[in-house]
Amino acid sequence: MEVEPLTPEEISSLYELDQTHWLHPQGDLGAPPGVVPQLMFSHGQGATLTDVHGRSYLDGMASLWNVNVGYGRPELAQAAAAQLTSLPFSSAYGGFGHLPGVRLATRLAELGPGDLEVTFFASGGAEANDTAYKIARLYWKLRGEPERVNIVSRLRDYHGLTMGATSATGLPVFWKNFEPLPPGFLHAPAPDPYRHQAGTAGETAGTAYARALEQVILDAGPETVAAVVAEPVQGAGGVIVPPQDYFPQVRQICDRHGVLLISDEVITGFGRTGRWFGLDHWGVKADLMVFAKGVTSGYLPLSGVMVTRQVHETLKSQRGPFAHGFTYSGHPTACALALRNLQIIEDEDLVARSAELGGRLLAGLQELRRHELVGDVRGLGLLAGVELVRDRESKESFDPALGVARRVWLATLEEGVIVRPLPGDVIAMSPPLTISAEEVDRLVDTLDRTIGAVATSL
Repeated sequence: MEVEPLTPEEISSLYELDQTHWLHPQGDLGAPPGVVPQLMFSHGQGATLTDVHGRSYLDGMASLWNVNVGYGRPELAQAAAAQLTSLPFSSAYGGFGHLPGVRLATRLAELGPGDLEVTFFASGGAEANDTAYKIARLYWKLRGEPERVNIVSRLRDYHGLTMGATSATGLPVFWKNFEPLPPGFLHAPAPDPYRHQAGTAGETAGTAYARALEQVILDAGPETVAAVVAEPVQGAGGVIVPPQDYFPQVRQICDRHGVLLISDEVITGFGRTGRWFGLDHWGVKADLMVFAKGVTSGYLPLSGVMVTRQVHETLKSQRGPFAHGFTYSGHPTACALALRNLQIIEDEDLVARSAELGGRLLAGLQELRRHELVGDVRGLGLLAGVELVRDRESKESFDPALGVARRVWLATLEEGVIVRPLPGDVIAMSPPLTISAEEVDRLVDTLDRTIGAVATSL
């Protein structure tokens, strides 16, 4: 792709304007100049991003876990352009609709696991999560149990940063200074096999974590709980892959107490884990499923909530309108692009590719255990994490002030590779599903060098 180069003066001006006029999401507002890397990208192709200086980076994060089909796909640009020239936007409120929205909802019903057949569209994952919580509460009111309002999430879950989603998110860093948060959100322990401390004799980690979640429901009173919401693999909380027997038991617990199960597939959906959806790995079916990111590979904002036919039938029993919606619910151009994106994933067999190359990535990362500070390596498909610890035997964490994962991140950036440091000194990876085997190896080799270099500096 030919991009007109910028002069040094133009680049300098852009950086100054950026710092003056753009309040960045999750930016470090008080950081002195130069402490936080400031990158400004010009274009991308495949799994590679190029900045305004002309330097290329292997994007080991697919931006924000979402550019599943890679950068620079002309098919997606063409799909969006065709829709923009025919019907760029049309309200989906009430009885209004359009062809891309109907076709996408139908395609999702074909792809969705279990009995998920009906979709409400939104723009981003947080909007979709908030929608799911509202649907869960409405569902129980329509069924004559209005006291069921509590939403049970887990610590280290990330569900977005609107006010409702912030309350469900189980990462306290996102609560601080935004209190008071909306009530009605409870948190069970994260199902982290690496951090599990054996308790009851003969009890697996999955059973222990499922039992702890059930105790949260029991303590609140099952009659007050509307839903459990869970990421199949906890992403921003540390790329935590739960024990194999965890989710089947969570499903049983929800059934036992009459609680809805909401699967947050914002990161794990559309091939990221080597299956179309994360819960597919455990054969578990949700009552509601939240999706975003990979549905358009990030080319346009689109998200949604899928519900089962049974949930939909209950919602239809309401007298009057469904009093919820967003201006861009079911944006026709985003829906048209999503349809083309899903076709690419299917035509290029990217779900199977994610499983295959995810195995290669995880095998390579396992070799990093030769570094003493590598405590755990985990992943599922092209979603992986490496946890760094001060003492491997005791699993003692580093002092957060040392910023060990951040040091590794900065070192990989210097080598032209993008990963992401997470709380708890976890290095996350989530590359495009189109990444090549050679690029996977480069990602691993770069981490091998940078982790080694950081280890010698501690």
